Amino acid sequence: MSTAPDASLPGSDAPNLEHTGTTPYEDYVQADVLTHLQHPLSDDPGEMVFLVTTQVMELWFTVIVHEWETASRALREDRVPVAMDALERSTRELEALNASWKPLARLTPAQFNAYRGALGEGSGFQSAMYRRLEFLLGEKSASMLVPHRGAPRVHAELEKALHEPSLYDEVLRLLARRGHPVPDSVLHRDLSQKYEPSPVVEEIWARIYADADQHGELVRLGEALTDVGELVWRWRNDHLVATRRAMGAKTGTAGSAGVAWLEKRARKNVFPEVWTARSHV
Repeated sequence: MSTAPDASLPGSDAPNLEHTGTTPYEDYVQADVLTHLQHPLSDDPGEMVFLVTTQVMELWFTVIVHEWETASRALREDRVPVAMDALERSTRELEALNASWKPLARLTPAQFNAYRGALGEGSGFQSAMYRRLEFLLGEKSASMLVPHRGAPRVHAELEKALHEPSLYDEVLRLLARRGHPVPDSVLHRDLSQKYEPSPVVEEIWARIYADADQHGELVRLGEALTDVGELVWRWRNDHLVATRRAMGAKTGTAGSAGVAWLEKRARKNVFPEVWTARSHV
């Protein structure tokens, strides 16, 4: 005889197990959809791990883009506490994203080669959501839209993001509204181009960080950007190390330079003056 509590009895503390159709959990989470999106193309059992991990990364890209868009909008409206909350949430999400490398971080070349052919011309370089994330960081390039020409909706979303202010653009506009002398050449630059560091902006951050009130709003905003920038740097380096272990210096999927291209990316910092200003405080 079963000893499980009867959910139908009055006063029972067991969950309600009686539902018509799908459960409320399924309706909200769409778990059945998520758990049936995996279609391995090889017989190697390791491909399932690679596929699920990559899909999880895409979900984290999506929520981080949401946070940074929320922060950008709040900065534009001078709601700095709301922006700070979104940036702080994104740091925890970036930590979870970076942890996604762990299942793949120790692949040997033979293990990766067992299903690498299933990727064909596929590459993370082609991720539209990651491209939106990079655009929000100020890493703009119209050439990055080219792989998405065959998907009109995705291409339109990326083209819109290309011409919108980045998260850092909104920060610099906020600094200007607070009376800091951000140059017009920075405030009115071509937003579709990659952000280039400015010595004047570096001086502004140096003055902000030299302020006696280290708990001031702009210092805290600078530190939130630094936290984000550090985790983005760690993401790029974890990607580099995982790729180097799995395939060495071979050409990457989709014809990229592989490790050489990732090494170049890993040397760059986002929000550059927030970092370089520290040498002048």
